[in-house]
Amino acid sequence: MDPIKKALWCIESRFASELSLDEIAEVSGVSRFHLSRAFGVATGRSVMRYVRERRLSEAARQLADGAPDILQVALDWGYGSHEAFTRAFREQFGITPDELRSRRDLSSLALVEPLSMHAANRTPLAEPRIVTGTPLLIAGFNGHFSVDNTQGIPLLWQRIAPHFGHIPGQKGYVAYGASYNCDDVGAFDYIAGAEVSSFSDLPDEFARLSVPEQLCAVFEHSGHITGIKQTYEAIWRDWLPKSGREPAMGVTLERMDQRFDGASGNGIVEIWVPLKG
Repeated sequence: MDPIKKALWCIESRFASELSLDEIAEVSGVSRFHLSRAFGVATGRSVMRYVRERRLSEAARQLADGAPDILQVALDWGYGSHEAFTRAFREQFGITPDELRSRRDLSSLALVEPLSMHAANRTPLAEPRIVTGTPLLIAGFNGHFSVDNTQGIPLLWQRIAPHFGHIPGQKGYVAYGASYNCDDVGAFDYIAGAEVSSFSDLPDEFARLSVPEQLCAVFEHSGHITGIKQTYEAIWRDWLPKSGREPAMGVTLERMDQRFDGASGNGIVEIWVPLKG
């Protein structure tokens, strides 16, 4: 039961008509939240962004073929006005529909072609521990991200590095990356930091996150940190659908203890994924 394959089949067979995230999730057999996370990790884009990019790519082909009525092309691909279509088209391709129809040349456009429905090489995943995590307080630096844009996360780790070990009230030397305030379309907040005993002595520059007690599946990513995307994909695409467990919209933790070498980026990172009870 691969939710990404099912989502891609649904999109590619129906994206010319009205299509919502709810419909795609229903066909995929998972929740909107699960699909958004799985699709984002696997493709680097949100579900509905992919739908939009595919529609605009097909619209571009029609325009390059000399479609006589731009408004009709806009209506055919789900846009209610010439202006809305032009705005979205320029945002994706950097030119207007009128300009493309005049050029009749697609060579400069980065068209979005159908993604493969065949999964890439799967990352072997050991069976996780199922545990109830105790509450903890995390202090660090944070930002707001989406599945389409996570480039700023490494910068948070660069910012926290000089403070690590000297954060007021820091408990131990375990580093935490936490994704929280997750919604079901792929947006989330992320904090890079450490556990503290309280927030009372923290300078204003630090962000604060209270992690509640939560039931979690704890996976281990082994190797270089740059490969963690593949581990997340295996969790969301393979393990969760097969396990019969449902993910909860809690706080996902990346826990790095003495088994992880921050200087080289190698070692073991625990990934704590919240589950519904």
